[in-house]
Amino acid sequence: MKKLFARMSGVFSIAFLVFSTHAGGGFASGNQTNTYFIRFGWPGIIGAVLAMILLNWTFKEAIVMYNSRGLKSYKELFETLYHPFDRLEIVFEFFYYIMIIMAIASSISGSASAMYEFFGWGYGISVVAVSSFILVISIFGEKLVRRMGSFMGIIILFTSILIFIVGSIKGDFIHQISLNFYTEGFKNLRPALVSGFIYAGFQCVQIPSVISCSGVLKDEREASMSMKISFIINTVALVLSCVMLLSWSKYYNSVEGGAVIPTLTSTRAIGIGWMSKFYVASLIICLISTGLSIIFGFVSRFENSKKLSRIESIGIRRFGLALFVIILSMFISMAGFTNIIKYGYGYCGYIAISFIVLPFITVGYYKNKKYLQADFQPKLLLVKIKN
Repeated sequence: MKKLFARMSGVFSIAFLVFSTHAGGGFASGNQTNTYFIRFGWPGIIGAVLAMILLNWTFKEAIVMYNSRGLKSYKELFETLYHPFDRLEIVFEFFYYIMIIMAIASSISGSASAMYEFFGWGYGISVVAVSSFILVISIFGEKLVRRMGSFMGIIILFTSILIFIVGSIKGDFIHQISLNFYTEGFKNLRPALVSGFIYAGFQCVQIPSVISCSGVLKDEREASMSMKISFIINTVALVLSCVMLLSWSKYYNSVEGGAVIPTLTSTRAIGIGWMSKFYVASLIICLISTGLSIIFGFVSRFENSKKLSRIESIGIRRFGLALFVIILSMFISMAGFTNIIKYGYGYCGYIAISFIVLPFITVGYYKNKKYLQADFQPKLLLVKIKN
């Protein structure tokens, strides 16, 4: 019984890890959902389901490949996937660092947009204020904000789902979706499916964090089970988001700037004041903490590089790297939250379709199946488990 509980706790922990990394500020704000699914009407719901199928299938093959071979880094993972064309691993490096910059920029831009919509601050002033705050906190108090961010991240997920359910009912979602189906038919189905591929593509930036925690999954069966659970959780949340925003899309698209953070615009229209205030506060903290976490991961990756070894003080190195990435992200954030999500994430999504999603669900699936059927595989798995 204890062994079964331990196995299932590992299975669920990775499933919820995927959920928490997927359902960040971009998801909670509603901007990602609106940009990639709502504009296609009811077919966007089908595109959202397709995106979750592709994403969790990709993660499953990545986890199996990583754990079964005892790999130590995402670099080794992609070298294994692309072998004998090992150098293609550089494509993922390029994709990964571009997405990091975009994620930090979207954190800054999303926070500034929330301040602009809710408090009426100027967008440019808000961008500078948020960027300066992140830089200061990254030097002095990142632990506090990151702990608060983890807590507020959980809070905002529950708040978002509550808003999605209440908003769907208040917006008469059955009537709205039926009307959209009657007027639009199937004409947007194809672009909605393509958008599902793009969405799954840029979400693959999660692969390094997911595989690094996946050691609790001991075999292919557990990896498959974990990703099936992840698929159910993520699909329910994303579909709820689509249904709610479809119900209110005419409203928030008619309000100036209403589509930047459509969940907030819709929540304010519902008329539950405390929910709007609580939502925007938790959204800002969640976005800032996400930006901080990404910045620290970036700094940790490069602070000991040979090119920076001439700078003796580790503190100066960290400050310089943090300042560089914040200034670059702040510059990109001036393009606006929606443009970052639409174009920045979108182009990265196209790269990921060709070099991550399709390779994992085709070549990766074949290599994993062949490797697991080999006679020596159980021995390698046994060694990994003992270690």
